[in-house]
Amino acid sequence: MRRPALPDPCPERLEKLDDNALHQALLERVEAAWQLCRDYHPELPRPKVWCDLRGKCAGQAHYGRGGLRFNPVLFRENRHLFLREVVPHEMAHWLVRHLSDGRHARPHGREWRTVMERLFGLKASVTHSFDTRRASPMPYRYLCACQEHFFTSRRHALASKGRRYRCLSCAETLVYQSFVEHEKYATNG
Repeated sequence: MRRPALPDPCPERLEKLDDNALHQALLERVEAAWQLCRDYHPELPRPKVWCDLRGKCAGQAHYGRGGLRFNPVLFRENRHLFLREVVPHEMAHWLVRHLSDGRHARPHGREWRTVMERLFGLKASVTHSFDTRRASPMPYRYLCACQEHFFTSRRHALASKGRRYRCLSCAETLVYQSFVEHEKYATNG
């Protein structure tokens, strides 16, 4: 493995940035990664950039929207690694997709790994190890006979419309219990 092609961002400098300056640092990193990719593929379109991704994903190459999406919570909490690894990760997807046979390439397949390792000089890691608790809150509590389960807004909406979910351990149907109800029973029990 060679040295990373993009300069390593200074963690101390990043920690001092407010949200606007941090967003600007993200845009600059995307621009630097795009320029590096254009050395290899001059016709590569410049991706738009959004910080509107929620949940556990740190980033996403969104071809329909024509750009890259990033998770602002995970970015704010993991500034250095985010700029160092997530931006090149998503830009590698962007580049591979725009190659002549890119539509047929597997998302983290040989082509993507080659871009990560040879162009960006980084380990081709498929997943991040960021703490996602604040980025992916699951505020809806469901109960079964053996444990609590926490649902996202999307899964809760599906359950509210009649979709049934069962516990994988006890096979009981999960039943919604609001936090208010839970706190009342927990303190009075």
